[in-house]
Amino acid sequence: MSVAPRKRYSLKLRAGRLELGERTLTMGILNVTADSFSDGGRFLSAHDALQQALDLVVAGADILDVGGESTRPGSDPISLETELDRVIPVIEGIRKSSDIPLSIDTTKAEVARQAIAAGADMVNDVSALRFDPQMARVVAREGVPLILMHMLGTPKTMQQAPTYASLFSEIVAFLEERIQSAVRQGIDRRQILVDPGIGFGKTVAHNLSIVRDLDVFSCLDAPLVLGASRKRFIGSVLDRPVEDREVGTAVVNAFGIAAGAHIIRVHDVILHRQVAAMADALRNPHLW
Repeated sequence: MSVAPRKRYSLKLRAGRLELGERTLTMGILNVTADSFSDGGRFLSAHDALQQALDLVVAGADILDVGGESTRPGSDPISLETELDRVIPVIEGIRKSSDIPLSIDTTKAEVARQAIAAGADMVNDVSALRFDPQMARVVAREGVPLILMHMLGTPKTMQQAPTYASLFSEIVAFLEERIQSAVRQGIDRRQILVDPGIGFGKTVAHNLSIVRDLDVFSCLDAPLVLGASRKRFIGSVLDRPVEDREVGTAVVNAFGIAAGAHIIRVHDVILHRQVAAMADALRNPHLW
């Protein structure tokens, strides 16, 4: 198995910088939702969500990704007020006890604006700035890093027979167009990360191909985020329920790291920090 080169990047946060590429970073998932596919409802109260956030920090997460709206296949959008009520108290609570970099997982500009004011450091927009015309303005004004993700359609429709004439060409073209749109709207090109969108309008074969050949997306010259944790394609291959997909996730993440992923987005931080450390050692055996 070959190992793809991994370029180094440096993102500017409000307090310091986030260095990418020397080692793989783990982004801990914090779903403050009622219906996320893996842990929906477990951390819906601010108290439970804050405790989980602190547990992820202790486990060694490099970044926390806080989201208040499920984007699982078939999900419906929620109101602005509901999303704000879910995420803002949690972000404020985390900031009282930790300076860990925080990402707000949202497609709504007002949620992003208030989350940044409460202490979030970056925005993770699964719509790649398509669902809210004000999102780019908020990100540009605040100067925070932005993750642009590929999705075919919307969460409600994305898994309805997803089809591509050319999988990689279409995803690369989509992400490049989204990067250029972001830059035209004032977002710093050096602050943009990309995510190919595992499970967002893809078949099992599509997802497997993207992970195996993730290095194709290095042509975009942006840090690569891989979010495959516990997803359905892993369950399809292994015939395992969502709560029993960590082994499969570990293999996927190891392949993704070999192919150049800079950040892995995960539920089980303790396990996947080990996966990242071992995969990084295999990437750079001369350091040992």
